[in-house]
Amino acid sequence: MTPETAPLAAGDAATLAPSPRVVLREWLGFLRRPAVLTPSGLRTRAAWRALCVLLLVHLAGMLLVILPVIALWQRQFALPMPDAFGKLPDGWLLPITILIAPVLEEMIFRGWQRGRPRALWLLACFAALVILLAKAGDLAPKGAAGALAALIVLALGGWLWLRKRPTRMLYRHAYPATFWLVALTFAGFHLMNYPATTWLSLPMVLPQLWAALLLGFTRQRLGLPAAMLQHAAANAASMALAAAGG
Repeated sequence: MTPETAPLAAGDAATLAPSPRVVLREWLGFLRRPAVLTPSGLRTRAAWRALCVLLLVHLAGMLLVILPVIALWQRQFALPMPDAFGKLPDGWLLPITILIAPVLEEMIFRGWQRGRPRALWLLACFAALVILLAKAGDLAPKGAAGALAALIVLALGGWLWLRKRPTRMLYRHAYPATFWLVALTFAGFHLMNYPATTWLSLPMVLPQLWAALLLGFTRQRLGLPAAMLQHAAANAASMALAAAGG
């Protein structure tokens, strides 16, 4: 095979400009067997070209196929519209959907997916923070503040202690199942956008599942900042479509 048609290793992205066909083949191969990769970053034109290809696939699948299908599904079964956006303060819709949400969601759902122990430790600390916030009302103010301070110290200390440790082989073996579990969780998380849900509501989060299948690969292939940019661009396109449709 020629360099143009051969699948690219993670390190090859810095020297070769992959064609759209090569990028698509890489992505499909990744979906067949998700794997932990070494991201190339966005330091080269080849990386930016790959990101543009993935973004175009993301938008084409979402805007041309998935959104029309779920619009028909929604009308067929009289499902409610999402109401999460209506709860946002005036003027915050675009900053949250285009800037804040892509950064936070990528950090939470895919920031740790290379399996570095320091990232997994921060994920565990974040889960502990969620639990602490949920239970804060049952704690005395001083107790809650003390627990929060201890958690911050533990998070920072664990990060420093684990910062040079590589990804464990056990995580690499478990990653295919991890990837699919996180993709489904990411989609299911967005059911909270709707005021009421039933089994008929599941297709309404197909856009998020589609996004997860692409963003997980982008995160591994190009890095976390690339996944954030792709996520933000996809959200911006969705918002533009919603505005155009009223």
